[in-house]
Amino acid sequence: MKSKMQTIILCVSAGIAAYKLVELVNKLRRQGHPIHVIMTPHAVSMFGSRAFEKASGNPVKYELFPQPYRFKKILQQRKVDHIDLADRADLFVIAPATANTIGKIASGIADDFLTTTLLATTAPILICPSMNSHMWIHPAVQQNINLLKSRGYCILPPVPGPLACGYDGIGRLPEISAIYNKIIDLLKNSKRLKGKKILVTAGGTFEAIDGVRGISNRSSGKMGAAIADVCYKEGAAVLLLRARSAVHPTYPIKEQEFENASELSALIKHHIKDFDIVFHTAAVSDYAVESPLTGKLDSVKSLTLKLKPTEKIISKMKEWNPNILLIGFKAVWNLTEKEKIKEGNRKLQSSKADYVVVNDISRTDIGFQNDNNEVVLVARKGEPKNIPKMSKIDLSSKIIDAIIR
Repeated sequence: MKSKMQTIILCVSAGIAAYKLVELVNKLRRQGHPIHVIMTPHAVSMFGSRAFEKASGNPVKYELFPQPYRFKKILQQRKVDHIDLADRADLFVIAPATANTIGKIASGIADDFLTTTLLATTAPILICPSMNSHMWIHPAVQQNINLLKSRGYCILPPVPGPLACGYDGIGRLPEISAIYNKIIDLLKNSKRLKGKKILVTAGGTFEAIDGVRGISNRSSGKMGAAIADVCYKEGAAVLLLRARSAVHPTYPIKEQEFENASELSALIKHHIKDFDIVFHTAAVSDYAVESPLTGKLDSVKSLTLKLKPTEKIISKMKEWNPNILLIGFKAVWNLTEKEKIKEGNRKLQSSKADYVVVNDISRTDIGFQNDNNEVVLVARKGEPKNIPKMSKIDLSSKIIDAIIR
């Protein structure tokens, strides 16, 4: 039985290189991919829509409220065009992506058919910028590009060469063959986790001292949220167990909150039998107060606290579900790579995990409360893998890729 071809939505903004994209549509359609084209109103003013309609075999969308606009028909059919396209897409490609369109997407602005559809999709998004070289290096544009990268958007950067404005520099749209190859690569790697159920823990625990104070750590939950987002985009059914103080994921992922180690342990024990994979990124306190006090302590008086070790939750997971694929995280302080590998292997043995991700929390440029990280992935089978400093979204993709391979 022939497999269903993946649907591609091409979003064309008002860059002079837009005329080249007709070739891309023809090439993808010849491969059997259903293609739909969205244009900005300015792009339609520059080029018209007829060539893209002929190439794709579908009408071009560019008006949010085409006249006559019949809202009663929409209410009856429960179908809105931009939501329908957002749901059907396996991949969005924005080419050429102008500075204006990039800025709108980064800011979450939805004031035309293109930006509104992008805000509604959970499909992977490939952005192919094209603009004047001075515009490309402008701090605002670079800030927007870095923000989109941190959200998991794939950026195919512009290339050097002669520009339509007369400049010669970086800003040209990449060759159509390069865009096509990137699209095929992204489609191959999309939805690799479809059918898998994945449990992710994120954030730091809070162990009460009294009704106000507690013992916690600097974990923000960003690493766990990034892993949950990547797994969701790869087609997995994800449940995120998130500390109340931790950041939220980008996508509409099911969540349950915990405060302390005991609550997290109970949640994992309750759910783990229904899942295939666990990413245990949560920073669980090693100690809890033996007898937490009620009310608020008098801050004038001195106080002695008696601490007790908390349960090593990760060591229980294989007992609760022997078939689970378990990926643990190990925080270390200022170790060499060789020492990190040694600590990772030690954690593998004590927890019976399949993989351990070792990260150094002594540095201020990676780890806790940071958007970037650098880790060593230690596996029960196979050689350790050093993953250099990058965004936590990109790092999550690298970890998942290594595990799948």
